[in-house]
Amino acid sequence: MAYPYMLIAFQRYDYRNNSIFDIIFRAKWVGFNNFKFFFQSQNAFRVTYNTIYLNVLFILTGTIMAVVLALLLNELRCKWFVKTTQSVMLFPSYISWIMVSYILISLFSTEYGLVNSILKSIGMETVNWYTNPDVWPVILVFMRIWKGAGMSAIIFLASITGIDDSLYEAASIDGAGRLHKVFRITIPLIMPTIIIMTLLSLGKIMYGDFGMIYALVGDNGTLYKTTDIIDTYIFRSMRQVGDMSQSTAIGLFQSGIGFIMVYGSNWLTRKFYPDGALY
Repeated sequence: MAYPYMLIAFQRYDYRNNSIFDIIFRAKWVGFNNFKFFFQSQNAFRVTYNTIYLNVLFILTGTIMAVVLALLLNELRCKWFVKTTQSVMLFPSYISWIMVSYILISLFSTEYGLVNSILKSIGMETVNWYTNPDVWPVILVFMRIWKGAGMSAIIFLASITGIDDSLYEAASIDGAGRLHKVFRITIPLIMPTIIIMTLLSLGKIMYGDFGMIYALVGDNGTLYKTTDIIDTYIFRSMRQVGDMSQSTAIGLFQSGIGFIMVYGSNWLTRKFYPDGALY
């Protein structure tokens, strides 16, 4: 199934005044020329760095926040409050990034945004957030946590509920407090789930969240320094050049790096922590 997809990356298709037969069966073999489009670009390093940097931030902060939320929910004893909290946590994950972009505008608009209104009220100068690229990694991480941490927290909470209660009872008899139970029982026993979720996320480390970045940042060139990722860069190039083979070549490159990351990370996990390995 993957062979036709891989083949496109090494061919060039001429869509101008050609029949479908000519386009498909008379494509020109160009070897690695389609990859040169990306790697010879002056923006290649920037977008690759941004993609990896943002994904590492998303994985680290998202996992930590989801585990913390799951641990807090597990400590609650009021069932109706736990269910209500779970529903509230899950709600953002069902909101589209387009809707989130309008929420972001209402918060960070230069003239009417809530944040600038607060800054004005306390006598501080307003900030033009949409021309300040340095703050956007923080904004993107915050929005990603707000939208996705709830779903991950439910997964970790399900793992926590599978822990045998007798372990906690025995710890209580030995005089262990809540923090001791969390760090000595809960976290070690859900560590395989945490590692597996992290390994799966590493497989997409070269794939930026196109929907999020394009919805929240769009074509704002002043923010490209810290927010432009491989996917948005290829999308803009496709709009200008219209070469499907070039975008496929970069997709193949992303998939290859993702495979190496998952395989390598799983090899290390299997060597040092076998219970958390994928296979």
